[in-house]
Amino acid sequence: MHLITKIKAWTKSLKRDIVVLWLAARDNRVPWHAKAVAGAVAAYALSPIDLIPDFIPVLGYLDDLVIVPLGIMLAIRLIPPTVMADLRAQATKRLERPSGRAGMIFILAVWACCIIYMCLLFLRAIRS
Repeated sequence: MHLITKIKAWTKSLKRDIVVLWLAARDNRVPWHAKAVAGAVAAYALSPIDLIPDFIPVLGYLDDLVIVPLGIMLAIRLIPPTVMADLRAQATKRLERPSGRAGMIFILAVWACCIIYMCLLFLRAIRS
């Protein structure tokens, strides 16, 4: 059980640090080169597209287990420590507050509109 607790804590800190990097990429106190690295790592970590597809055995998860944490460590080293402490506090507050349903409702509405549009196109094609 001790190992599972450590893994949970590690994944929670990774999630927080990804939010930190997302915030750092938009913060004026962060140097441009650190912004570039932070933005690239955050975008890659949040992207559904992987460098190595997950269906490839062992190697598929290599980027998630190695590349992302190494990118996070590099970006954190480039961000000034005082700014990093402030950004971590901001990220912790963001992660603690409950997520709103407005975003979910918006996404569902967009999908519903797309499905309705596709159905209308399909019906128009059948009638022609």
